[in-house]
Amino acid sequence: MFHVLIVEDDTELCELFRKVLVKHGYRVSCAGDGQQALARVSEEYVDLIISDIMMPVMDGYEFVSELRASGSQIPVLMITAKSAFDDMRQGFLSGSDDYMVKPVNVNEMVLRVGALLRRAQMMSEHRLVIGSTQLDYDTMTVSVGESSQIFPKKEFLLLYKLAASPGRTFTKQQIMDDVWGYDTEADPHTIEVHIGRLRDRLRDNPDLEIATMRGIGYKVVKK
Repeated sequence: MFHVLIVEDDTELCELFRKVLVKHGYRVSCAGDGQQALARVSEEYVDLIISDIMMPVMDGYEFVSELRASGSQIPVLMITAKSAFDDMRQGFLSGSDDYMVKPVNVNEMVLRVGALLRRAQMMSEHRLVIGSTQLDYDTMTVSVGESSQIFPKKEFLLLYKLAASPGRTFTKQQIMDDVWGYDTEADPHTIEVHIGRLRDRLRDNPDLEIATMRGIGYKVVKK
């Protein structure tokens, strides 16, 4: 049974989310702010987190940033009353995987939770599937139907990072740190070169493409 942690200071809303998720077969815990949530995560295994942004003590942005800084890759669905693009961007850049704006359609929330958990499971299996495209981490292979191609290591790792969270924007610094390493001496311009090569390889791909978020970074989007 998957364990979902809800981080929300509105007790009534937390209880509503809990009841809906329990009805769909999830085990659910609640935390009133980011600090409580970090303590929970350190004490018990959590498969997915649903987090509000505006909370006392530690807000959602700081919580997710702290969570990612600790090395945790637990999927995070951020839910907030803020709908402006800058707020959404800050949520993704802090490390969240998906974003919903209040008032939340609980049926849609359940669908998003399921999608995030499936993606996390594929990541643990070193395999990603988007439509007819499959990325195999162990062999650095990208397959579309019966056709497959082995990608150069850095190109594959870059694509795999972006494809693991479709729609989520990654900054050049995040990409550089995760793909090339924190102590790399590579020129950041190399990311643009690799993105260009990947776009050439994916030109005829029916399922995904790499989009540039001007002034922010890059993301994979589904066609």
